[in-house]
Amino acid sequence: MRTISTREFTANPDRYFDMAREQGVCIQKGSEMFHLLYAPAADLQPPLLEPDDDFHRALTAEEFRKSVVEVVEKVHRKFYGDERKVCPGNT
Repeated sequence: MRTISTREFTANPDRYFDMAREQGVCIQKGSEMFHLLYAPAADLQPPLLEPDDDFHRALTAEEFRKSVVEVVEKVHRKFYGDERKVCPGNT
């Protein structure tokens, strides 16, 4: 691990970026310490999500819509019976 000052880093940043690939580089600014860490671009990519064991239980959009409509109609019948009218506040 190499410790350098902010002045050294500012004077030659490319040198220290290249050095960080092989060894740790610390930049000291007063009483604070900053670490340069190298991470290849491939490591920065988010992992691809694969279907899990519950994937076969997933609903299609149409199945979801039908179940929501059924629940809404059931709640409507509970409060208003079979009479079709607009719910208060939705006029």
